[in-house]
Amino acid sequence: MSFIDQIKEKAKADRKRIVLPEYMDHRTWEAAEQIAKEGIADVILLASPAQVEEYGKGADLTGITVIDPATDPNRQKYIDKFVELRAKKGVTPEIADEQMKKDYMYYACLMCKCGDADGAVSGACHSTGNTIRPALQLLKTRPGVKSVSGFFIVDVPNCTYGENGQFLFADCAVNTDFDSAKLAEIAGLSAASFQAFIGAEPKVAMLSYSTKGSAKHDDVTKVADAVKIANETYPQYQIDGELQLDAALDPTVAALKAPGSKVAGHANTLIFPSLEAGNIGYKLVQRLAKADAYGPVLQGLSMPVNDLSRGCSAADIVGVVALTAVQAQQV
Repeated sequence: MSFIDQIKEKAKADRKRIVLPEYMDHRTWEAAEQIAKEGIADVILLASPAQVEEYGKGADLTGITVIDPATDPNRQKYIDKFVELRAKKGVTPEIADEQMKKDYMYYACLMCKCGDADGAVSGACHSTGNTIRPALQLLKTRPGVKSVSGFFIVDVPNCTYGENGQFLFADCAVNTDFDSAKLAEIAGLSAASFQAFIGAEPKVAMLSYSTKGSAKHDDVTKVADAVKIANETYPQYQIDGELQLDAALDPTVAALKAPGSKVAGHANTLIFPSLEAGNIGYKLVQRLAKADAYGPVLQGLSMPVNDLSRGCSAADIVGVVALTAVQAQQV
């Protein structure tokens, strides 16, 4: 059974309510149909009757809940909650009402905040910022978490590295500025995410162009310091570095470059030193190794909200909804 099929089975075992706010994209309707047919989640589509007619014409809505934000009986409750959460930022009932009309992602996040949904997925035709911003403003991060990060589960065919070819790559989607403390937090969150999704022990490599001091530079020191912080903060996980990629993955190279490391040569969770490296890295593996890459999945929020690539397929949306449902099971 493939990784994503395993995730779908987990999602089916404890179905969660997942909101899809992008009514204007045909892939959303295709995905919603498939999610309902497979029983992966209780899918909620946000759309007015006119929007259903225009964009969802011909779609089989069996098992799909369609909510019109303009006539939803819960609308006033969401306006009140929006004002409660953002009054200090100058949000009035009028502003809240207008923002919810203009951007259904705000409506989706308020549904989650008020307990009427368990998660949301967007980004097929909106930017990552437009997906994350409402979530940060309304749902905020989990207690003790300072920042949200984004990871991909990468499933490489015919691969002996990692967890039978399965890896977690982070951060590939969100943070543009990493200091040692943020890298350490990403490592801890990613270890927990790997455990939750893959069900195996995470072995976290904090990557660099240096292995154990083989090069000297502030960028190397940043990663080495992050390893120290991560080991102090998350002693329950195996986290090591700084490691070059070959030392992280290949036992033969690890024996030469990082002898005695419990992670080197066996890493399955890869923490990149910059967003550039992470984003380029997962796309290289996806294209050149013909790997499946699922994400970006966001970690650190109080409730699961996930982003999509604007080049995604309907099947990709189904997969991310399944991942989101599994995340919701952990909350």
